[in-house]
Amino acid sequence: MNSSKLKYLGVFGAIGLTLTSESLAAKQPNILLIMTDQQSGQALSCSGAQWVDTPAMDRLARHGIRFENAYCTSPLSGPSRSALFTGAFPDKAGLIRNGTPLPDSLSRRTLGNLLSEAGYDCLYAGKWHAHELSMPEDGRYGFRCIYGFKDEGLAEAVVKELRKKRKAPFFMVASFNNPHNICEFAREQDLPEGNLPPADTSAFPPLPENFEPNADDADVLTMEKQQNYSLYPTVRYDEMQWRRYRWAYARLVEKVDAEIGKIVDELDRTDAWQNTIVIFTSDHGDGIGAHRWNQKSALYEEIVNIPLSVSVPGIKPGKRNQLVSNGVDLFASICDWALGHQAGQGQSIRPVIEQDSDGQEYVVTETAFDRGTTRGWMLRTKEYKYVVYDKGPFREQLFHIESDRGEQHNLSSLSEYQEVLAQHRRYLSSWKEKMGVK
Repeated sequence: MNSSKLKYLGVFGAIGLTLTSESLAAKQPNILLIMTDQQSGQALSCSGAQWVDTPAMDRLARHGIRFENAYCTSPLSGPSRSALFTGAFPDKAGLIRNGTPLPDSLSRRTLGNLLSEAGYDCLYAGKWHAHELSMPEDGRYGFRCIYGFKDEGLAEAVVKELRKKRKAPFFMVASFNNPHNICEFAREQDLPEGNLPPADTSAFPPLPENFEPNADDADVLTMEKQQNYSLYPTVRYDEMQWRRYRWAYARLVEKVDAEIGKIVDELDRTDAWQNTIVIFTSDHGDGIGAHRWNQKSALYEEIVNIPLSVSVPGIKPGKRNQLVSNGVDLFASICDWALGHQAGQGQSIRPVIEQDSDGQEYVVTETAFDRGTTRGWMLRTKEYKYVVYDKGPFREQLFHIESDRGEQHNLSSLSEYQEVLAQHRRYLSSWKEKMGVK
């Protein structure tokens, strides 16, 4: 076997591409993917947040590798989830908005289809939204639906499956809805997963340091807020209302954390960590008051930087700062572990985890605003974050993200950063050309 294949051997041994499905299954790990919806990478107590308590998610991180620089492929549920389950960037696949059906070329080649064909028992519980909200019962995506789109009872359904004896390896997805209920909370509606207790003003967290937008923030963001009041009812919030919003968001994160804890308890009870790759992530984040933003779509760090922890048997836990695009890269990685080769338009993180390789030079997030007209792209390198929207004043942004995670100092107009800016423009232009983005 040549060196390029050897570098992908891991704790499960060599997986040759010509093995029969029976012999391949003997080498395949179980894979459990746990997802939340609209959870920022900053909304974890293990990431340093003092205003939210996430013991179950922290346990997942302690068991695995926590990626601090993981980004969603798109900050909108449908496009993000489609990228994860098909391995295709949203624009390339024509899937930049919610509600767009998967094209036939992708709908029969999802992770569920590919792993089922390779001998996996593929199970799905909870929210699908790629693009139907619930997983169809007809098996078209390769999954057997074990629980519908509802958080209550989802963990119990997953635990029941974890306790079964199996001849084949499993790929199981536990996809929770919260903290997505913050959308209904902002609109003063009843919450689909049950309402929160009365707000305690003494427990409201403080406003973030980057609460106020920059003077040179992209002008289209103000336009999007003004034109889509149903999405951004916070446009006239005062500071106490924003603190209430952050309080509610924290409670919703903690609510889903408690459900995830039931699954983690079962992993501990059976020591399933020894034969199961456990992945935890979210489809995108939420503004949570940074730059006075709620919802998603914008390319702020609170929205595009998402939680990602991966536990692989035999690999020492820790933190990594390599760049990951969680949608397309998780597709490539799960194929790598399950099938012995990566697939799709992303890059497998298996070498990063198993050999601590440097990973990729940059990752890209693309956005089309929910119910809006704005397009935008973010390109993150090791030190910098470059953002450009398709119209309006101040549409171009450059941040030294290592030292300015709050994105408070736009460097794009400073003379000493013009070469850095030009390099990031070239990176994005090259990526767009490769992906056929006009």
